[in-house]
Amino acid sequence: MNMRNLHGKALLVDPALTKSTAFTREERKQYGLRGLIPYDVADINKQIARVLGSMRCKSSDIEKYIFLNALLERNQRLFYRMMLDHIEEIMPLVYTPTVGEACKEFAHIFRNPQGFYITPEDRGDIATILGNWPEKDIRVIVVTDGERILGLGDLGANGMGIPIGKVALYVACAGINPAQCMPIMLDVGTNNIALREDPLYLGYPHPRIQGDEYRSLVDEFVDAVQYRFPHALIQFEDFLTPHAFEFLDMYGKKMRCFNDDIQGTAAVTLAGIYTSCRITHKQFSDLNIMFLGTGSAAGGIAELVVDAFCAAGLSQQQAQERLWFIDRKGLVTSDNQNIKPRIRPFAHAHAACGFVDAIGAIKPDVLIGATGVAGTFDEAVVRKMATVNERPVIIALSNPTSHTECTAEQAYQWSDGRVIFASGSPFNPVQYEDKLFRPAQGNNAYIFPGIGLGVYASSARLISQGMFLAAAEVLASIVTEQEIATGAIYPSLTRVREVSHAIAVAVCRVAVSEGLTNVELPNDLESYIHSLMYEPNY
Repeated sequence: MNMRNLHGKALLVDPALTKSTAFTREERKQYGLRGLIPYDVADINKQIARVLGSMRCKSSDIEKYIFLNALLERNQRLFYRMMLDHIEEIMPLVYTPTVGEACKEFAHIFRNPQGFYITPEDRGDIATILGNWPEKDIRVIVVTDGERILGLGDLGANGMGIPIGKVALYVACAGINPAQCMPIMLDVGTNNIALREDPLYLGYPHPRIQGDEYRSLVDEFVDAVQYRFPHALIQFEDFLTPHAFEFLDMYGKKMRCFNDDIQGTAAVTLAGIYTSCRITHKQFSDLNIMFLGTGSAAGGIAELVVDAFCAAGLSQQQAQERLWFIDRKGLVTSDNQNIKPRIRPFAHAHAACGFVDAIGAIKPDVLIGATGVAGTFDEAVVRKMATVNERPVIIALSNPTSHTECTAEQAYQWSDGRVIFASGSPFNPVQYEDKLFRPAQGNNAYIFPGIGLGVYASSARLISQGMFLAAAEVLASIVTEQEIATGAIYPSLTRVREVSHAIAVAVCRVAVSEGLTNVELPNDLESYIHSLMYEPNY
């Protein structure tokens, strides 16, 4: 173990190196720790039992979030070991849905600085100040500007909770070393007046910069990252839809970057659609798919599904004709005005109609919600889907839980137990009549960590759509018949490292086949990628 020449108290409080009460008698002598730790040598399992007990005594999820964040700040390996061993309990506390509440309260629950902040006052110096970050071999950067946090809107610098949470998922789910991950907040102001007037708010207390002033700052940030951390990928997170697509189009063909809201969500949703076909016994290429919502998530899913349809033998026009969109006014048709450019290919000739009538007319096999608006899949919608399908597929992606289109219980009740349901937020098992359903969460944590690990392993220059297609296919293939029998179209979260490893292998192969890497990868890719994965053990 590399102790970085630390000794005594300095070693004991180093979050990356400390073992706390697990230091052996010999280590206590060697590193000057005698007298600084209680007598008992408590291994990591005993430590986990202790902190789990303390966490479970907290009366609310936000208190558990604060407790876990404090644990991460003082003992990284213990935090990640506990998260991996109890991932179904811990992940909802570290990320969705609890992270939404944590972001709203971020300035009020702030303890110690985590991540890196860039403001308009740093213009011209971004490359210089990035050098203040203590680690130099950065491979993964998660960045947000806080303008569209989950379904909660503009949270300004409070949105830093999102990159911090995503980094934790990279480490836990794919084994990227925490020293190689960096959360970044582009704090360009906020138009949330209540935040700016909050005396405890920690962000740049001005209205958001816009236009060329905003774009030039993002451009400087991207250039500075490439200069300072040339091996890093950038994951854009929770940007407003027009900016999300703009930056993906602008930078995606020049450097290794992706947008998780667009591409990660697309891949996990496509995987769920693939898996659903194993239950409905329908051919994927025969499906009609309807989207509620026209934002970045829905647009990204549609574009990846078109690629998947084309790979299955359809022409691009045939693929686009299988996809339909609903907005606030009802069915999006070719007669609609002011259609978003990314949605226009899916605006088909059809009589104007409302949501429920559109389901009856088009008879979609799959209904996907990406609205951020709670309750939009009401009883009439779910029952209509169950009328036109023996096994309706409904994927309610919006999170946090308070913003989901419908709950799992509602979906099963209103479909008479016939729905194939998945959601962006986790739900408890649902008992319907004599069957217990365990709906799986369509969690982007199944996708982006494996993408990051594969890009790291392959040194791919770019991150392609082919990588996300491959990731979706891998994820769907890993779901077992036993999981499907419980109503799940995704594998258990307890197997997320297995998923990430398999996706990383597939990403490496795509990088080679698409000519995106000059690195000669070993024949035994599986073992090579395993060797790169951080294991949080003492």
